[in-house]
Amino acid sequence: MQRVNTSTVSEFILVGLSDAPEVRFLLFVLLLGIYLATMAGNITVLIAIRTDAHLHNPMYFFLGNLSLLDIICPTITVPKMLQALLLGNKVISFTGCMLQLFLLIDVVGTEIFLLAVMAYDRYVAICHPLRYMSIVSMKLCAHLTIGTWVIGFFNSLLHTSLIFTLSFCDSNKVDQYYCDIPPVLALSCSPTASRELVTLTVAGILGSSAFAVTLISYIHILFAVLCMNSAESSHKAFSTCSAHLTVVSLFYGTTICTYVRPSSTYSPHQDRIVSMLYGILTPLLNPIIYCLRNKEVQGALGRVVSQVKGRGVHPQKASSGTTWVAIKGGGNLRWSSSSTEHRASLDLNLDLRHRC
Repeated sequence: MQRVNTSTVSEFILVGLSDAPEVRFLLFVLLLGIYLATMAGNITVLIAIRTDAHLHNPMYFFLGNLSLLDIICPTITVPKMLQALLLGNKVISFTGCMLQLFLLIDVVGTEIFLLAVMAYDRYVAICHPLRYMSIVSMKLCAHLTIGTWVIGFFNSLLHTSLIFTLSFCDSNKVDQYYCDIPPVLALSCSPTASRELVTLTVAGILGSSAFAVTLISYIHILFAVLCMNSAESSHKAFSTCSAHLTVVSLFYGTTICTYVRPSSTYSPHQDRIVSMLYGILTPLLNPIIYCLRNKEVQGALGRVVSQVKGRGVHPQKASSGTTWVAIKGGGNLRWSSSSTEHRASLDLNLDLRHRC
């Protein structure tokens, strides 16, 4: 029979931040700078993808969703942290804590599966380039993306309901910057073993499934790259995936350290550092690693800036009737728009003549 919440705790106190005034001010300035830079970087990427027809393809569709997640993730936690640092108000209501944890787990779960989908996208692009647009259609992209958000939602709903139907009747001090599963679970005065087992099992199954898709995709990509006789082609093919691999390694490593383990191993000081990596720094680094060093995105941003400055160069918007077709020529595979209004193309830089 399910235990009902007999909690006597109506609010929690976040004690993960320093009480020293000089340290609080420095942390406030640092966190505010990181947050504003994260917002600026990811919003810029979204604007570039939305307004420039050269970026209207599956890879950038997924990157747009990643940028949206990277906007939401720090927005869940950083504003409350800034309030605590500036005003010294570390109190968060029971409902606020529950909502914060729900949204955080939702975003983390969604991103784990989105990264797996992006790995599959790169696998098809490199290992099956001639069939890329027939396999990874925009309809499939929409279905996969919606699927990641739905899985993230129900995964978070399960975790949140299991935790906040426990009883909290003793300490209300959360030893973290924000409400997260391990520190909140540690405060419960109810038996938590069975619920921990359920959350670990679900997190293990979902996380290992996403990781397996990512790992298998990159094993196939690695073999395909090694089979290319041209060093230049190998470099170009693998460079399209190196950024994704970097983000995957950082995000998977930090989330596994946080969530796929029993609460008895919870270490406040270690977990604060790990949570800072995936909750604050990763959303800042993603637009830099993925997009802002990408020549296509740089070109799109240049066209956006030119439009703002009134130089007469306008980013192109894809018409609803735009279709993409594969054109093989000169050893390269290109995706060319059939729209009469623009002829944007994406060069996959794959030397098909030197494939195994």
